[in-house]
This record gives sequence, C-alpha cells and structure tokens, in this order.
Amino acid sequence: MSSLPIDNEPTIDPARRVVLIEDDDAFRQTLQRSLELAGFQVASYGDAESALAGLGAEPVSVVLTDLRLPNADGLAVLARVKARDADLPVVLMTGHGDIPTAIEAIRSGAYEFLEKPFSRERLLAVVSRASDRHTLVLENRQLKRQLAASSGISEVLRGDSPAMRQLRDLVLRLAPTPVDVLVQGETGTGKELVARCLHDFSRRMGNFVAVNCAAIPENLFESELFGHEAGAFTGAGKQRIGKFEHAKNGTLFLDEIEAMPLALQAKVLRVLQEREVERLGSNKPIRLDFRVVAATKVDLKDLSERGLFRPDLFYRLNVAALHVPPLRDRLGDVISLLEVFAHQAALRFDMPVPPLTSEFHEQLLGNPWPGNVRELKSCAERLVLGLPLFVDAQAASGSARSFDESMAMIERSLLEAALRRHGGQVKEVARELRMNLATTYRKLKALNIDTADYKADGEG
Repeated sequence: MSSLPIDNEPTIDPARRVVLIEDDDAFRQTLQRSLELAGFQVASYGDAESALAGLGAEPVSVVLTDLRLPNADGLAVLARVKARDADLPVVLMTGHGDIPTAIEAIRSGAYEFLEKPFSRERLLAVVSRASDRHTLVLENRQLKRQLAASSGISEVLRGDSPAMRQLRDLVLRLAPTPVDVLVQGETGTGKELVARCLHDFSRRMGNFVAVNCAAIPENLFESELFGHEAGAFTGAGKQRIGKFEHAKNGTLFLDEIEAMPLALQAKVLRVLQEREVERLGSNKPIRLDFRVVAATKVDLKDLSERGLFRPDLFYRLNVAALHVPPLRDRLGDVISLLEVFAHQAALRFDMPVPPLTSEFHEQLLGNPWPGNVRELKSCAERLVLGLPLFVDAQAASGSARSFDESMAMIERSLLEAALRRHGGQVKEVARELRMNLATTYRKLKALNIDTADYKADGEG
C-alpha cells in the first residue's frame, strides 16, 4: 500500500485518540496523515516499548499496531493493552502470511485485523467503528458509576416521594462541581446529611468539616474559622489551624449560618471570593481549595432585606440552592422511613421490631411532624422500646379511624401542603396534584378547607 487517497473526508470526533505502532517510517507517516485528516488525534511510535510506555498518559480510543515489530510483536502489545484496559480496542495490521495468527489474536481479544495492503476507506471504517465502540463502553461505565452513586445516596437521603427524588438528583448533579451550595430546610429535615452527600459524592479528598455557627461564642468566631498564630491575642499560646484550613481540598459545612455575626460575614465573603485565608496575627495569605455548604432554617433573603444578614454573602451562597422538604409534605415516605429507623433502633437496643398496626399507621399519618425526620426517628426508637409513639399523650391516644376517615386525613394533608406551596392558588394545586379543577374544588369543599387561609403564606 503506497498511498491512501484523502478525498471525501468523513466527519469524526476530533477528541478520539489513536495510538499507532508501525516500524516502517514511510507507511507510519502515511497512516498518521490519513487518520489525522479524518479527524483523529494520533500518537505514533516506531516500536512497541515506546508506545506502551506512553500508554495511559492521555485517554486513548484505539490502539492500531502492526503484528510484526522489532523486539515485541503485536501479540505482546495486545496482551499488555488488555492487561491495562480489557475494553480498549486493539486493531492489528498483518501481512497475508500472518492471517492465521491474526485470527488467533481475535480470539484473544483483538477487535479486528487489517490485511495489507488495505484501502484508506477500510482503515477509517475499522478504526472509526472501534472508536465508537470504546466511546459506548465509556458511556456505559459512566452510567454504571452514576447508578452506583444513585443507589448509595438513596441509602442516605431516603424516600421515594418526587421531592426526595429531585433532591437526590440535584445533589448528584452538583456534587462533582466546585460550586458553593446553600441548603434550606426546617429543623430536623436532614440538612447536614445533604451536605455530607455533596461531599461524599464529589471528587474531594479532604475533610468534611462541620461548624455550627449558633454554637460558637461571638468572640471566638474569627479564631475558629481562620485560625491564629501563637501570641496573636491573650491566651493564644500556640498556632491554631482554623476550620477553613482544616477543610482544605474538602468541604466546610456552615450550619445555621444565619447566626454568624454580621461583622464576620464580610470576612467570610472575602475568603469565599479570594479562596485564601489569613490567620489572626499573620499577614500571609494561604491559598486554599475548598467548598462551602451553608445551611439555614430561615429565609436568608428576608433577613438580608431587613439588614440582619449581608445581601452580598446571601447572593454569593445562593448560586446553587437546595430545599430539603419537610416530612409533612412527603407523607408517603413516613411508613417506609419508620420501618428503616425501627430496624436500626432494634439493632442498637438488641430488641425485636414490633409489628406496625393500622392504629400506628393512623397515628403516623395524622401527625403534623413539627420535628420532621428527627422526630420520626425518635418515634421509631420509642416504638422499639415499647413506649407510646408520641410524647404528647393526646397524639398517641387517638381512637381508631375508619378507612374513609384515614383517606380524608391523607387528602387533607396533601391539599394543605400544596396550598401552602402555591399561596392558595387552586389552579396550581390542581396542576401539581394532577386533578381537574372541579374535582379539586369539590374536595376542598368536602374537607372544609378555606383557601383564603393560605393566601398570605406564599410558597412557605
């Protein structure tokens, strides 16, 4: 094969990379030119050892190698490549007399062989198919990783309600990115669990460092976050690494960030913008790679408008915001969550899990859950210990309801939650719950729910 015509070039993804191994310099240059004009990136080598030494430095789609090479032949290349990555396609170039060997190589895992002399069209067709196959393999690998991650996160952020599925999807989408995140939710909804998932499913190898801003005395805040040098102030006997430094290459979780003093918020904002920190008593900035996940149970935008939280810090954190739904808005998760927590409690207390009777179900679904998942976990522990589900005796002693009464209670809970989210707008409630408008109004009337009570609540 002396030449390969280059007319009618196919369109091939330029990101695909071929390792070419051919000891005939002129033929190797011809092959490289044909592949590059077709859109491939080519790393060419005259011997196997050089090629194998460079393999792995950059992503590779196909290895194209001559069968007969000095020192190590194409079969040795095939074995070494398959030992490194069993899914990386290897295409062998052979002479007529080597066809039986090439067929044996196919049985050993080679993708295809090209019998010399071969046309440029044959070359590009085989290499392109091999590259496409490898791309598909990589996509499948990525999908498997995502499914594994999704399975793992569902063991932490439990629940099958649409709100929880959406939350898990957003966490997995944001986790690999460097963006800071604001997590919003009521007390007991699991904001720290969300923060830990953002860290655990990211590529960060550093620490997860949790700071409760409401638990730190104001005069110690700066030292806790930024650290200090020895002698920086009275009582600073030795150098101290602050939380920001401790979270290097990791995640700093600022819980109840609304409790952070206003004077300190400006300094925290600067650290977030510059990604560097100065210890107290030092003028030397320390460059850091970290992610901040802040959590709040209040409306930070409202606080900022009232001058109780810095607007610039709020907008800096609010680039990516996650809302953790309250338990009363996902009643469908209550029973399954209780069963999980009850089994965990049974293992901890070395006691059996009592059966969940219909009476228990009614009590669980009828509770307003002001303490959210944290309250539910306590209920599970009391269930295993043989105590009343609720500390409030009145909540625990309700008489058994009929099926219709139980269904009415569930419908009321769903309708009221949707009304709260949509500020009493019945059309939006009907759309969310997938009911026609007439049915929605009929149910509201039957349950004696006054939409006017929710007009001022907005989405809260």
